[in-house]
Amino acid sequence: MKKASLKFSAAAVLPAGFRAAGIVAGLKASGKPDMALFFSDSPAALAGTFTTNQVKAATVRLDAERVASVGIAHGIVVNSGQANACTGKNGLRDAQAMAIHAAAQFGVAPETFLVCSTGRIGVPLRMDVILPGIEKLSKTVGPAGGESAARGIMTTDLVPKRFTVPFTANGKSCRLTGIAKGSGMIQPCMATMLAFLLTDAQVDRRAMQKALKAAVDKSFNRISVDADQSTNDTVLLLANGRAGNAPLKPGHRDWPAFVAALEGVTFRLAMAMVRDGEGAQKLVAVTVRGARTPADAEAAVRSVANSFLVKTSWVGSYPNWGRLMDALGYSAAQVDETKVEIHYDGLLAVKNGLKAGASIERLSKIAAKKEFAIGIDLHLGRHAATVYSCDCTEDYVKINK
Repeated sequence: MKKASLKFSAAAVLPAGFRAAGIVAGLKASGKPDMALFFSDSPAALAGTFTTNQVKAATVRLDAERVASVGIAHGIVVNSGQANACTGKNGLRDAQAMAIHAAAQFGVAPETFLVCSTGRIGVPLRMDVILPGIEKLSKTVGPAGGESAARGIMTTDLVPKRFTVPFTANGKSCRLTGIAKGSGMIQPCMATMLAFLLTDAQVDRRAMQKALKAAVDKSFNRISVDADQSTNDTVLLLANGRAGNAPLKPGHRDWPAFVAALEGVTFRLAMAMVRDGEGAQKLVAVTVRGARTPADAEAAVRSVANSFLVKTSWVGSYPNWGRLMDALGYSAAQVDETKVEIHYDGLLAVKNGLKAGASIERLSKIAAKKEFAIGIDLHLGRHAATVYSCDCTEDYVKINK
């Protein structure tokens, strides 16, 4: 069967049966939007992936338990400005109170509401602001509220991140919309990122969970801004079935279209995070090939993509391949410097660990581009890995000092 051609748009057009909103509740001194809510009028099948950090926010613990034990959801309430991480038993109590209060506004069971928080770690939630904010959100949500919700979850993000794609299942028109935030503290598995994926297709829950994990591994888990993993990373996928198709799962003729939509949206959201990395000016795709093992490929590519000496050289548009060699050498991967080959956008810079034919001027022109690729071949095996990274400018320090 011919693979469906999907058309992605940089917009938050909500699928049928979903409503959303973003508001200024008063959690941020800046007066910018700081809360959002997503709601499905009918119960939705639920899937999720979460940070692997041993220190987890109260919201992560609450949501992970509900993904595992409840498996359906009506809504998600989100606050920015305060992470509700390292807040102890009070933090979990506050997360539960948010879910209870949100559910009460819509007359649904509290366990069908998820809660996400993002912002400063160790600061107790301002429930005196959040609970009235939930009430305001419940009165504001609507089918056209995706764009305001995308802004309500932002922290240091400069731009909202959202994509929508239509697809077909059993001849029924379906839609999948993804809305995310993430700019700093990005080194998945996963990162200081929240992502909410909504579809009106009917999808088998177990198959959806597996598909989500696979999509996250190809997207959010392939990016790095500053090699810092967060306590709050959450990706949630809700499928409310309003399109009326037969349940999508492997073997269904339209399962590939759903997977393509899911992987396409998550990858685009992930790239938007790297482009909007704190202080970032460039997106750089780093690929290591010829590694002895998959673990070696991962270790080598992350060592290069996360090196601040490498990332600062990108700021200056100087192809300092010696720093790449250095990062390879101290990685946990097996490396033989006499076999290493390095390309910039396909232009050979290093052969057998030594400077090759390309002039510094030609390589500098590539390194000056807003987006370019670095290819490294270790010539020791057949395994490869890619990480999408960015440069590190002085602005990163200003934002985080």
